[in-house]
Amino acid sequence: MAANRKPINLALQGGGAHGAFTWGVLDWLLEDSRFQIDAITGTSAGAMNAVVLASGLQDGGEDGARAALERFWLEVSHTAFLSPIKRSPIDVALGQWSLDFSPSYLAFDLISRFSSPYEFNPLNINPLRDVVERIVDFDRVHHCTKIKLFVAATNVYSGKIRVFSEKNVTLDAVMASACLPHLFKAVEIDGEPYWDGGYMGNPPLYPLFYETGTPDVILVQINPVERRETPRTAREILNRLNEITFNSTLLRELRAVDFVGRLIEEGKLSGDDYMQVHVHRISADDLKPLQASSKMNAEWPFLTELRDIGRTAAKTWVDTHFDAIGERSTVDLRSEFA
Repeated sequence: MAANRKPINLALQGGGAHGAFTWGVLDWLLEDSRFQIDAITGTSAGAMNAVVLASGLQDGGEDGARAALERFWLEVSHTAFLSPIKRSPIDVALGQWSLDFSPSYLAFDLISRFSSPYEFNPLNINPLRDVVERIVDFDRVHHCTKIKLFVAATNVYSGKIRVFSEKNVTLDAVMASACLPHLFKAVEIDGEPYWDGGYMGNPPLYPLFYETGTPDVILVQINPVERRETPRTAREILNRLNEITFNSTLLRELRAVDFVGRLIEEGKLSGDDYMQVHVHRISADDLKPLQASSKMNAEWPFLTELRDIGRTAAKTWVDTHFDAIGERSTVDLRSEFA
């Protein structure tokens, strides 16, 4: 580890195009010379950010990782430019990044409710797969010595999580981690089908505890845990259900972290055998007003705006909590689960 750098682990949530917020967070942390990223765990868009970072880091250090992330999101934007699903003139006129008034988005949304991807997309076309394949050198990822990497997917047969490390992560594993079942066919790996990892870990935290000795985990959280409003439209209800579902396993793991921490403090568990984990969080509070449909908007101005929000959130968090890293948690888990 570079002298005087503080070691951290990162946990990256998924969230479609909102993953560009995480890009901004990573961009700031890589630019800041005070951190050493020991490991990253990611799901869906978080998994893509993670493998792009690992590939770029192995190739060109922090600057290489930052360049790879920018290239990835630029390629995503270029690919989306050819998509028929775009903002409507009404959305543009209202200055909204959502697709709520887009006829093509509404038609696609309706089709996906009554038809499976095996029917409306029999060729399983996914342009994002080509983007990941162009940007990520998986051979470099497999030989990455700079960080540990963990990517999660959900086994359709068993309903259990599968975590791929930097040694065995593949293009299929990354696409499985981002495979929403109402949009894409299940991704087969070793003869078994996989869906989005968010159903069982968004993202999983336990690999960071078992595979590293770094106690500080920074969660980059895209999906809000709490919304102080009752959803009333069908789309709002579905969006809130998705947020609750994709946060549920994360909340269970955080509760377990708090429980183990209490047992260590009370002397019921040995600090030599169990690690006292310091939990931190950089959250996307500024993204709360965005509609769920904006997760499918990959326009470059939108992605760069999310990036800039992420950079600002990371800088603000670091300025406030830098001294706590290595010393204590900055998330009060006990009050959250009280």
